[in-house]
Amino acid sequence: MLIGLRALALGLAALAGIGAFVLFIQFGQADGLQTLDVVRALLILISTLWLAWGAVQALIGLTSRAEPPPRVDPHARIQGRTVVLVPVYNEDPVSTFSRVAAMDASLAATDDDAEVHFAILSDTRKDDIAHRELQVFAHLVEERDALGRFFYRRRTNNVGKKAGNIEDFITRSGAAYDFTLILDADSLMEGETILQMIRRIEAEPRLGLLQTLPKVVRGRSRFARAMQFSASFFSPVFARGLAMLQGKTGPFWGHNAIVRTRAFAESCGLPALRGQPPFGGHVMSHDYVEAALLARNGWLVRLDDDLEGSFEEGPENIVDHAKRDRRWCQGNLQHARIIGAPGLRGWSRFVFAQGIMAYIAPLFWLGFLVASIAAPLFVPPPDYFPEPYWPFPYFPPSEASKAIGLAIGIFGLLLVPKLLIAARAAMNGTARGFGGGNLAFASTLSELLFSSLTAPVLLAFATRSVFQVLFGADGGWPTNNRGDGRLSVADGFNAAWWIVAIGAAGLAVTWWLAPGLLFWLLPVGLPMIAAPWLISWSSQPSASQLMLVPSEIDTPRILRLHDAIFTRWENAFPAPEGDRAGFADAPHRSPAHA
Repeated sequence: MLIGLRALALGLAALAGIGAFVLFIQFGQADGLQTLDVVRALLILISTLWLAWGAVQALIGLTSRAEPPPRVDPHARIQGRTVVLVPVYNEDPVSTFSRVAAMDASLAATDDDAEVHFAILSDTRKDDIAHRELQVFAHLVEERDALGRFFYRRRTNNVGKKAGNIEDFITRSGAAYDFTLILDADSLMEGETILQMIRRIEAEPRLGLLQTLPKVVRGRSRFARAMQFSASFFSPVFARGLAMLQGKTGPFWGHNAIVRTRAFAESCGLPALRGQPPFGGHVMSHDYVEAALLARNGWLVRLDDDLEGSFEEGPENIVDHAKRDRRWCQGNLQHARIIGAPGLRGWSRFVFAQGIMAYIAPLFWLGFLVASIAAPLFVPPPDYFPEPYWPFPYFPPSEASKAIGLAIGIFGLLLVPKLLIAARAAMNGTARGFGGGNLAFASTLSELLFSSLTAPVLLAFATRSVFQVLFGADGGWPTNNRGDGRLSVADGFNAAWWIVAIGAAGLAVTWWLAPGLLFWLLPVGLPMIAAPWLISWSSQPSASQLMLVPSEIDTPRILRLHDAIFTRWENAFPAPEGDRAGFADAPHRSPAHA
């Protein structure tokens, strides 16, 4: 069944790509088929195939459900020992460690006697932050009466970054634990969810990794709330389609997932790649690789999208998103060195190819746009009298309908899946958690408009990242900014002046060489020219009820618990003067509860 589903999905995506290719060839034949027309048709084939692949995942997610996990007694006594790993890197310890306190308090509230420890793994490079980590950790242990259950260590050499940090712990201390729950510094999980994950992995001896679908929370800015809405409203459907296609070789996103410690230790050692960064050095997008290595050794890797109570935070503005995406870009392109590793499952290799394609796809769109603008330079003048001595001119038939149909089809691949998700949410009652059917539909339209405006800017950043990697620039591992992300227009211009220049130059060249394309390229060029204003505007706090998500209507218990602990600790451990902006990690209050 799984093979048939994969074949169907690939076939539908290929059919859409081939259809786009044929339509464009027919359009190009109107004035005589040129070599450049074939090149453009091939570029549109690849680009459409990629868009169709995403649409097919949504279609599968809408029309099917993954096999439910084995039934587990929610009151069964947990036998194994679990450690929760919290890697930190120059984070505000008050915010991060209060998350640990909140999760421990949430576990305690379940009255379950499962043995769950927490280990804070610090890769902090700044001594002043490290000193505060020790202070706040001592307070954490005292408040939670956690001596012997909570551990802290700071590495002197942060080789391998987060993956190396976790590997170091597994190597030194992993044998003491049956299961390891891996979090990010901004992760939060309900105690009941943690216990459910432990019971599920304990009940299935072949399960090596269990991934949850984290919900993005505490978004304040227009950009963050759009991402938050998309992650809560659309992503579960796409994730369900992904889970159906991946089967037993599911995804690992690096956090909010539990692993069988022995399986991870035996399977997931990551040697440094030969050569220098960006393609050599430590593996940056280690999570995909670790999932593939577990599958190679015969372990099940599963995404259980039914698990609730798993949360994370996201960037507050486009610039911070682009910085994080730059690291992901380098990590995914690095997988070109790993995709041919011996023994990997075929689907694992396909997942690597998807990750690479996710970042190089904009290059195909860019190539198509450049080729289309340049095409008039290579088109011979029309011959209205192809037959000698024939007295009447010949006017070739217009194929404009083919171009319009192609454009409608491409936009349909982007828009229709989200509209179908909104329609289904209204019919099955899911929309109630998003303010009701009408508000959810209005939010869907707003998100589509917002993503259409910001897509050219985000694609410009992504394209630059690809070129930086291809030309040998190492992006490193920058610290995440998790607090107030408001940017001025000047900040936006400093970050995106080159996008403004490219957008203006592109429209000018189009008007000069191919004025007929100008109207079609305005939705790309104008947002690029307006990039500084879009960046600034989208970084400002949102006061709208649009993009409402369930966590804003009814704040989850773990978020309320963390807010209370953080507020108390923030007063007890005020940041040194001038350092609060440097940490930028205070928890966000949702607009509905500010």
